[in-house]
Amino acid sequence: MSGGTNPTIGIALKIVSIFAFLIMSTLVKLASADMPIGELMFFRAFFALLPLGLWLWWHDELRGALKTTRLGGHLLRSISGSGGMYFGFAAIAFLPLPDATALGYLAPLVATALAALLLKENVRPYRWAAIGIGFAGTLLMAAPHFYGRDFGDFLAEGPALGAMAGLTASLCNGFSSIQIRKLAQLERTGTIVFYFLMVTSLIGLATSFLVWKMPTQEQAVLLVASGIFGGIGQILITSSYRFADASVIVSFEYSSLVWAVAIGFFLFGDIPHPVVFLGAFIVIAAGLYVIYRERRLAREFQQDAAL
Repeated sequence: MSGGTNPTIGIALKIVSIFAFLIMSTLVKLASADMPIGELMFFRAFFALLPLGLWLWWHDELRGALKTTRLGGHLLRSISGSGGMYFGFAAIAFLPLPDATALGYLAPLVATALAALLLKENVRPYRWAAIGIGFAGTLLMAAPHFYGRDFGDFLAEGPALGAMAGLTASLCNGFSSIQIRKLAQLERTGTIVFYFLMVTSLIGLATSFLVWKMPTQEQAVLLVASGIFGGIGQILITSSYRFADASVIVSFEYSSLVWAVAIGFFLFGDIPHPVVFLGAFIVIAAGLYVIYRERRLAREFQQDAAL
């Protein structure tokens, strides 16, 4: 991608994608009562294939989406991404929407750490410090849900289990980001998304097969719509990287917390604990610092290359 071709369009697409994903999360939360998490995941992934198929057909890439020489890489990315979706939906079901959203901000920091450990990317001490601070902020966000809980509370459906699920989702999504980065060097974007949705649909179906609960008509509408909005969000966020640098696009992710707080309050009556806001601020600051350092190092590299 040639970064910076039209940052305004890229930023606009990113912001719209944030709304699409928040609508998806809201629909999942509304439909999550007494529904197996795997079943939520199945509907989300399977019906996301509809907008993805239309998008691939529009770009004349529908046939090419099936062609791959990296099936093992797709399976690894899809399994880790499925884990992120499964545990992310558990966090949405058991936590206030703003809390589940804020815990997801750990994923980019996990990806930065894993890039150093698995891809041997050069992560300097300043960024390691930011990653450590970000992890501390995440633990601070989770603390109100852990405080005063017995061991059994961590295994029962509730805030403690939701917080653990949110942290696990971020770890899975961080690892998935690394796999996407490796696949993107050789595979088309449509191919990566297609295999992810197919594998995730099968995993969601398999994990809920024995506990399948027939959704009500209202739940079915909510679940199908969650898949469609999730697919639209993936298309929009993928398209946004065609118009602006990744470091510019990613920095707007944190605006989702504002809208998550508003949706959580007006629809569910959620009022996040003040400590959650403090922890979210720390994680956001750490994430923005990592983005700033990456952009600065990229500029320095370009200047040295021009000499």
